[in-house]
Amino acid sequence: MTSTERVPKQPLHPSMIPKLDPEYVKFHNDVLQYITPPHTLPWDPAMRNAPTVPGSTEPLERIHRRLDFGTIASEMTFATNMCVRAKCVVLSVNYRLAPEHKYPIAVDDAVESLAMGSQKCKIAVGGSSSGGNLATILALKAAELTFTPPLPAPLVFQLLIVPVTDNMATDGPGGLWEENKHTPWLSPARMNWFKDNYLPNKEDWTKWDASPAFAPNDLLAKTPNAWIGLAEVDILTTEGLQYGVKEVETVVYKGGPHPIMAMDGAVVKLGAQLITDAARALSKAFTTQA
Repeated sequence: MTSTERVPKQPLHPSMIPKLDPEYVKFHNDVLQYITPPHTLPWDPAMRNAPTVPGSTEPLERIHRRLDFGTIASEMTFATNMCVRAKCVVLSVNYRLAPEHKYPIAVDDAVESLAMGSQKCKIAVGGSSSGGNLATILALKAAELTFTPPLPAPLVFQLLIVPVTDNMATDGPGGLWEENKHTPWLSPARMNWFKDNYLPNKEDWTKWDASPAFAPNDLLAKTPNAWIGLAEVDILTTEGLQYGVKEVETVVYKGGPHPIMAMDGAVVKLGAQLITDAARALSKAFTTQA
């Protein structure tokens, strides 16, 4: 091997290649497979300086508010697209991050931010992956009417992208992750690394402000309508399909792995389609609500 040859760090599992979007397969083989997965390295906060997922477009010009707790660059393209294309003000929350700040710090930061930024009469919550987890929790807490002072108006919508809803999920026989356990990027090992850093105490895994799937049905029934975007080849797909809210439109992006939202550049068109669909759903929610 010459010094110029690159060594694959996360090659695609052969069983996944026929299921994945061909554009993603090419991008993974050209770029992503050479990135060392962070869960295989000793923890270093400097890991956050690298792009969370390569392949996104540049953020749009926008009216955008920030509440700073850490780094927020990974979601800026999505946030600015929602701002411009759904014609709304977006408040992005830099909630404090694990492993330095464990559960329920992120929930507390999200709740505080919603209370601070809720002067507008129509409010939606949304997020991707762990952010989708926090968005569902905010919707439940708002339905529980525990905000002090109370929100000026009920939430009108949830915009959930590949959300984490069940921290009891596993890749074992019959587990929610089993079908896609060999998926690229967000493997069971990587997901468990995230979970162990944020939720080190197993007794917290079934609390609904960590795992919204465990919220009581009467509380779920009080949450606003939702649009859920899921990636077909993702360990979180099954829990996303099973997450029950009152009125929900669920779109599954065929052949997509977990990080397609952040791959909205020309190399993977699925990501751009997801962002377009999400902006359309958010705009509709704001314009149809009284």
